[in-house]
Amino acid sequence: MTSLLTPRARVWSREEAFDYCRRLAKTHYENFTVGSLLLPKDKRQHVSNLYAYARSVDDLGDEAQGNRHRLLAEWREELDLCYEGTPTHPVMVALRETIHDYDIPKEPFLKLITANRMDQEVSRYPSFQDLLHYCDHSANPCGRLFLYVFNYRDEERQRLADHTCTALQLANFWQDVTRDWAMGRVYLPLEDMASYGYSEEELGQGVFNPAFRRLMAFQVDRTREMFRHGVELVGRVKGAARLDIALFSRGGLAVLDAIERQDYNVLARRPRLSRLSKGRLLLSTWVETLMGRTPRV
Repeated sequence: MTSLLTPRARVWSREEAFDYCRRLAKTHYENFTVGSLLLPKDKRQHVSNLYAYARSVDDLGDEAQGNRHRLLAEWREELDLCYEGTPTHPVMVALRETIHDYDIPKEPFLKLITANRMDQEVSRYPSFQDLLHYCDHSANPCGRLFLYVFNYRDEERQRLADHTCTALQLANFWQDVTRDWAMGRVYLPLEDMASYGYSEEELGQGVFNPAFRRLMAFQVDRTREMFRHGVELVGRVKGAARLDIALFSRGGLAVLDAIERQDYNVLARRPRLSRLSKGRLLLSTWVETLMGRTPRV
C-alpha cells in the first residue's frame, strides 16, 4: 500500500504515534487549541488522537495529490485494522489505543471518510436539508467522538452535540464563503440564494449588495438558533467537558458576531477572532462554568 500523508515504511511505536498526533494537533490552526491544558491529562492524548484522525481525513480530501478516492479507500482500510488487525499509519496506531480504551464504534470515523468522499463529488447544495446531511457526516461525528472520550454515550447528549457541531460547521462556512468559492465550492444553499435574489455569478465577482446582506443575515440568525438548541448540553456534562463544550459554543457565536459587526460582508475580508478576543472568551467562559452557569447565547 502506498503512503497516505507520511511514509509508513517503518513500524511506529505507541509513544512515537502519540507524539505524532500531538504535533499534528499543535501545528494546525483552529479557533481554540485542541488537546489544550484545560483538558485532564488522561484525556489530552486521546483528544489529540481523534483530532489527528479528523485532520488527516480532511487533508486527504482537500490537499492530497493523486487519486483522492483511492487514498480515502486506503484510509478506510487502515481504520478497519484499528478494529481487526494492526494499523501502520502513526495516526491509526495512536487511534487504536483510544478506540480500545473507550470502546468507540466505527460509525463516526466512517462518516468523516464519507464526508470527504462527498467533497470529491458535490460542490453545491440545493437545499438547507442537503447541507445538514453533509454536516451530519463532516461535523457531527467530531462531537460524538469527544463525548465518548468523556464517557457520555447516550443518544440525548449526542443529539445535543449534533446541534453544536453543525452550528460550528455552518459558522465556518459563512466565515469562508470566498475561500470556498476559490476551491470551487458553494455552501450557501442554492434555494436560499434564489429566494434572496443573489446569483452565483455575483458571488464569483465578489458582489456585496443588499441581497447578499439579507442572505447572510438569514444564515447567521439560523445558525445562532442552532447554537441555542445545542447549548443545553453544557448543563448535562461535568468538569473539563463542560468547559470545552461551552468554549466551542462561545467561539462559534463570536464568529457569528464578527460577521454581523462587519455588516455581513464576508466577501471583502474573512471575519476572524483576535488573540485578545479568544483570551477574553476563555476567561469569561471559565468563570461562568466554574460558577455553574450556562454560557449566554
